[in-house]
Amino acid sequence: MSKSRELEQRLERTDQQLRLLQKISRCMVRDMKLQDALDVVVGLVVEFMECDSCLLYLLDDKELVLRASNRPHPEAVGRVKLALSEGLTGWVAREKRLLAISREAYHDTRFKFFSDLPEDTYEAFLSAPIISRRGVEGVINVQHRDPHPHSGMEMELLTTVGEQIGCLLILSRAEPKAADGDLVLSSGSDRAKGN
Repeated sequence: MSKSRELEQRLERTDQQLRLLQKISRCMVRDMKLQDALDVVVGLVVEFMECDSCLLYLLDDKELVLRASNRPHPEAVGRVKLALSEGLTGWVAREKRLLAISREAYHDTRFKFFSDLPEDTYEAFLSAPIISRRGVEGVINVQHRDPHPHSGMEMELLTTVGEQIGCLLILSRAEPKAADGDLVLSSGSDRAKGN
């Protein structure tokens, strides 16, 4: 591949990365339910990283609870739970560190098997803590069915997405609850207008 073509591809990928982060930032300032925002973020990550699975866990009463997934897991969302001492996901939350495994993630000694999740058979695993000023808020996992070497850019991007989700959670806690009890994200301009 020529140097100019390689440079074009890197610039294009950087532009895509910037667009992903911009779209996630826009979720923070729009009027939307927190669950909808989490679902949007998961979809954007899957699209950008071209992965087979993205699972987002949030810390709830010292347990990591599956809160969003790109795959239809209606029976698993809200029900799959991990202690901080369990699995790769628990390790990431406990250690507050990124974890990248390019092949046979299911053979890692920290791995926890869930019969409800087909992702347990996927080869590659990339996971970042969801962090806010309060500390660890959860974990976001990206998985590929086949072996996948994670680039430095992918690792840095998922770390940044984890930080953005942490900000999203802090913003959602600052908002009043909607009539149906869901947390709603509202832009500052709406508050100023009294909406």
